[in-house]
Amino acid sequence: MLSGLMNFLGACFQPSLERYAHTGSEAGGRQDGLLWYKDSGQHVHGEFSMAVVQANNLLEDQSQVESGTLSSNEFGPYGTFVGVYDGHGGPETSRFINDHIFHHLKRLTSEQQSMSVEVIRKAFEATEDAFMSLVARQWPMKPQIAAVGSCCLVGVICNGTLYVANAGDSRAVLGRTVKATGEVLAMQLSTEHNASIESVRQELHSLHPDDSNIVVLKHNVWRVKGIIQVSRCIGDAYLKRVEFNRKPLYADFILHEPFKMPILSSEPSITVHQLQPHDRFIILASDGLWEHLSNQEAVDIVANNGRCGSARKLVKVALQEAAKKREMRYSDLQKIDRGVRRHFHDDITVIVVYLDSNLMSRASSVKFPSISVRGGSIHLPPKTLAPCTVSKEIGGT
Repeated sequence: MLSGLMNFLGACFQPSLERYAHTGSEAGGRQDGLLWYKDSGQHVHGEFSMAVVQANNLLEDQSQVESGTLSSNEFGPYGTFVGVYDGHGGPETSRFINDHIFHHLKRLTSEQQSMSVEVIRKAFEATEDAFMSLVARQWPMKPQIAAVGSCCLVGVICNGTLYVANAGDSRAVLGRTVKATGEVLAMQLSTEHNASIESVRQELHSLHPDDSNIVVLKHNVWRVKGIIQVSRCIGDAYLKRVEFNRKPLYADFILHEPFKMPILSSEPSITVHQLQPHDRFIILASDGLWEHLSNQEAVDIVANNGRCGSARKLVKVALQEAAKKREMRYSDLQKIDRGVRRHFHDDITVIVVYLDSNLMSRASSVKFPSISVRGGSIHLPPKTLAPCTVSKEIGGT
């Protein structure tokens, strides 16, 4: 028990031992098998914690924390950008988003000279357009790129305002203190786009009134066109542009009847929240976490434990729940290699962003040293490749 405590403290207070995952003074992350984590870092408005665990043969989740200037010039505004990108069908789209969306946001913020809902919406649009151009260029050599996509969850803190933009089924949850009792309650800030939600199915039926098979219950799971669970995402060109829904794409992706309008959308749902002193932290995570924990369970874990390593704690509890559901020990789950591990849980990415009310009161014009952290830079020996791939529903998340 003592050795475990010392290892945990060492992760928090020995930055010289960290494996650097990206450039920037706060960029360190550490790896423990299929787990990547950064237990503690500093952003403009407080601290943050990150953790990623890999289940797929290739890690399909990508994530980032960017803090400092949110525009292409040095004059601000200053703030924090957080992104969680849950890929499906492969890692290409989530990696592309990780490399491009923040740069688009900075360019658009410079043009508009401020942060806004429209800036974030246009950053999603620019990222989608750029990826579609990449698909068009690669189609002759690599047609399966048309069947790769990613959910996209973004949180931006700027000038006392929190913007949450989501396309897909990742989730952002706020932990806020109730003044009268001191308890910390969960408040979901993101809107999800998964066909398992009745309102999403209704939206799809209203957009495609002539298509009785726009959503299909397949193996007890609702899927768009019987293929994919999410209705909004970046990528998945085969369900957005008819020219990419044909041979030589795999037959499972090709629809029997050509579509006249895009089936999926990249349009994010955006929530604007004015931060208050009793807002304590935000949890942004891929659906791999929420499959095993409720909003309040996740908030309770963060609120009742120390800040250092809170994201790693959430990942561990989720894995313990995944093991329990399969009636196995957590220690045995940890021994299962990537690829095969996907039978037990998804890739999981968690970022916990703490909100310091004293720092929140600073104007967005106050200069802050820029940091840039990419989550999940997992490096594995070449001989640890999983012995087999996982058969799962095509295009699922």
